[in-house]
Amino acid sequence: MDLRKLKTLIDLVSESNISELEVTEAEGKVRIVKAGPAAAVAPAPAAMPAAGPAPAAVLPPVPVPPPAPVGKVIKAPMVGTFYRSASPGAKAFVEIGDTIAEGQAVCIIEAMKIMNEIEADCAGRVLSILCENGQAVEFGQPLFTVE
Repeated sequence: MDLRKLKTLIDLVSESNISELEVTEAEGKVRIVKAGPAAAVAPAPAAMPAAGPAPAAVLPPVPVPPPAPVGKVIKAPMVGTFYRSASPGAKAFVEIGDTIAEGQAVCIIEAMKIMNEIEADCAGRVLSILCENGQAVEFGQPLFTVE
């Protein structure tokens, strides 16, 4: 059984109310048992080759969400390209540790060849800058954290 088919079966079991699935094909037999939130994959006894141990099933790593930012988050109000300064050689609008006022420009997001100044929606001290200069950003994506 190829890896894509096996992955599809694992996804089917994990997304449904099925707790166990056993599939028999010409190449052998596979049994998938749901154990809590993760699915366990184990070959059925009949599927084990006579010579040597069965190869271990390789499951993709489970993505770990990034830690939640501390403080108030300034988010992107639109999709576009994030810029920390008004022009390539200019000084950045804000740096980590700067104190900002509500309504102060903190960056620019270029959308459809229009440069949009993004203003802080709160006052405080900049704790972190969460985007790189020139990075594409999505609507609602965190840009800065403010204390």
